Amino acid sequence: MARRTIPDVTLSPDTMLDIHLSTICSQHRYDKDPRAAVDELIAAAGHRTDILAKVAGTWSGYHGFDEHTRTLAEALRGIPGAEQWVPVGQYRRGIPNNGATPLPPAPRLD
Repeated sequence: MARRTIPDVTLSPDTMLDIHLSTICSQHRYDKDPRAAVDELIAAAGHRTDILAKVAGTWSGYHGFDEHTRTLAEALRGIPGAEQWVPVGQYRRGIPNNGATPLPPAPRLD
């Protein structure tokens, strides 16, 4: 049987920046003070404020419902242009992870 290989895939610089900014958000998601996260995001985004706004708003919309990530989510909404992306994150939050149905509750053993 012939071995199949995965073709080389190169991500665009925009996609790589999106991933990097999303990673920064995730690394700081439980911070009590979001200022360091916002400063790091702004520095990492450089002149690409469009990508920063998209990531900040989408992340905020997706994670803004959780009491543990709400502090960062609210701070991200303050980034110029982020608010318009919040509904995208909220929409994505409502999509099932992979379409699989959840397992039924485990039977009691007592």
